[in-house]
Amino acid sequence: MNTSRRQFLHRLALSAVSLPVLPTFANNFTQFTEPSSSDQPMLRVALMGLGSYAERVAKAMQQCKHAKVTALISGTPSKLDKWGATYGVPEESRYNYQNFDRIKDNPNVDAVYVITPNALHREHVIRAAKAGKHVICEKPLAISVQEGQDMLDACAAAGVQLLVGYRMRFEPNTLAVVKKRMAGEFGAIRFFQGQCGFVAGDPNQWRLDKALAGGGSLMDIGIYAINGARYMVGEEPIWVTAQETKTDPVKFREGVDETIQFQLGFPSGAIASCLSSYNIDFLDRYFLSGEKDFAEMQPSTGYGPIKGRTKAGDLKQPHVVHQTVQMDEMAQILLQNKKPLLPVDGKVGLQDLQIIEAIYRACETGERQTLQLRA
Repeated sequence: MNTSRRQFLHRLALSAVSLPVLPTFANNFTQFTEPSSSDQPMLRVALMGLGSYAERVAKAMQQCKHAKVTALISGTPSKLDKWGATYGVPEESRYNYQNFDRIKDNPNVDAVYVITPNALHREHVIRAAKAGKHVICEKPLAISVQEGQDMLDACAAAGVQLLVGYRMRFEPNTLAVVKKRMAGEFGAIRFFQGQCGFVAGDPNQWRLDKALAGGGSLMDIGIYAINGARYMVGEEPIWVTAQETKTDPVKFREGVDETIQFQLGFPSGAIASCLSSYNIDFLDRYFLSGEKDFAEMQPSTGYGPIKGRTKAGDLKQPHVVHQTVQMDEMAQILLQNKKPLLPVDGKVGLQDLQIIEAIYRACETGERQTLQLRA
């Protein structure tokens, strides 16, 4: 690892940045408690990148029935010590970014959850795969289609599975709408709208660094609208148009998008109109319109509870912490070959990257881009 990357990881570990639009997570740790016993196998997870989102995942996993934290990977020794004591992770299962390849010799790890900046995903996923561990990678999968394909190829070569942290694909109210659509209750789908955005704070955060984030709002928050359009409409888009708006070129430098509007077209004739922004608050809404019914969800992608309604009334599925549900479901996918209602494998992440690249091309050229997602 070169000096600049080492310095970046150290800086990131010292001051992780959380998403302003989402609820702030408490900084204090609570003592780890062993999940309830189960006859089912337990997924043993190494968390990589101990920032604010990893903290959210670790705390949520205390309530998991099928997954637990058994190893830690960080560039900050003090975090390894603190987290190790909190979550009962022994010193021999604590790694830094230079030596974590040794995890291949740790029988107490089944999967590595990569929660590092976007530009580091490729390296970290490939190294984890070569160590013989399944990999869960936070979204976006990578910063380019080529990097994403490299990651899929590496996992396939190693005989391990690659999943992407699309927590909304397990959220109960979201799935209730998807099931209604699958059952034909909406009739033919005509329109989807996805609005995702917040005002990005610290101008020095890594999410506003093109080299580390791979872009701007679209890579971080707009991907929810992209992914949501796919599972809400139930089809894959075949074309995209897009327009970029930038009001603050100092904060949002070249290659870091501030606000993008994009439109997707689907084989049936359904269309999607979406908005992704780092400079507009309170954007967290999905709207689905069919010939027989509609679904409106607001908030639609925040940490919850997710709320919504259809013609029949309010969505009433109970709220469970998203990361708890996600990790329990992923444990069953990896260990028991469970087939989720909505897939979360690396191919889904790669397809989102194809759409993202097409959106950026549409912004640059002003022309409609044809899509043919990789099967």
